[in-house]
Amino acid sequence: MSLASRVAALTAAALALTGVTVGISSGTAAAAPCTTTGGLATLLATGSAGGSTDSPYLCAQEGDLLDVRIGDVRATQPSLGYDEVYYKLGRYTLGKDEINKKFEDWCEANGQGTAVAATPEARLGDPASFTCEVAVGRETPETIAAMKTVVVGPGGLLYLTDGHHTLTSFQEVEGPDVHVRLRVLGNLSALSLPDFWAQMQANRWVWNHDVDGNEVAYAALPQSVGLANFADDPYRSLMYFGRDIGYTPGTIPFQEFYWGDWLRDGGAGGVAGWNDNDAASYLSAVDRVTRAQTALPADAVVTAGFTASQLGVLGAWNDGKAADKGEFAKLSKPYSDAKPGKIAYALQYKATHGL
Repeated sequence: MSLASRVAALTAAALALTGVTVGISSGTAAAAPCTTTGGLATLLATGSAGGSTDSPYLCAQEGDLLDVRIGDVRATQPSLGYDEVYYKLGRYTLGKDEINKKFEDWCEANGQGTAVAATPEARLGDPASFTCEVAVGRETPETIAAMKTVVVGPGGLLYLTDGHHTLTSFQEVEGPDVHVRLRVLGNLSALSLPDFWAQMQANRWVWNHDVDGNEVAYAALPQSVGLANFADDPYRSLMYFGRDIGYTPGTIPFQEFYWGDWLRDGGAGGVAGWNDNDAASYLSAVDRVTRAQTALPADAVVTAGFTASQLGVLGAWNDGKAADKGEFAKLSKPYSDAKPGKIAYALQYKATHGL
């Protein structure tokens, strides 16, 4: 093919991207305008967009809701709290819910609230086999706010900025071909790779530290979700179980990792050595850590310049409730209970699978 023909073909491919469906508006998929300069420039310069000349994501804009195969997203963190994933897998495979929790998690991640029905043969790979509370096209600001998020990077690649544990759990139960919608935080596809990571860092949309607190090269971050791609950070798990006991989740990206840094640096007086295969030891560690969190002044700097308030610290332990009430009471319930706690599900899953 001549250079002129090649340029013409690539230009046509790039222009075709301008009509790709990436958004949701008033119940109808809306075509997002392609305003990035990187899309066409990348195609003309390399003949590819991350290995494809028809990446549907180069033109995605902030706020768009993208239907994505979960195996195609890239990670922005090198580790997970394995026990959070084990809790989810325990709930999905050993759960006592009337409707399997995995459908509730998928509906929430897809911007559709909770799950209200599921057939006996229902699976995540077949959304027609279960029903979400909110129909596609009737999303509310609240249901959209609960969605997991991505950033469009160079070549149209998608970088997950929230939802690593949830998407990993979906992949562990049904594989990488499950689809779910993700909300776009921003499109940085026009940037060079170094500038992309600089902007990601400036926006605090990446956590590139290992389980010992050492910096991780961006190129070494996982290329996909799935437990095998991540290291295990026990502090991240511990902080997950402290949600709504010591702090309110969701105030900033990678919130639990910042609290984990605090623990690693001696916060709560140090908690190394708790037995994460023993319910009593685990609960004792959560109790100790969350009480230490709520004892911090709201303006106390915890780590990375963030104050306890910015990291969502609660004004009182367990939101002011006694240990046999509220979130701590829910967390404390054994697997034998009709509604087991998160730690019980995690430990039951680990015991069942010899982990």
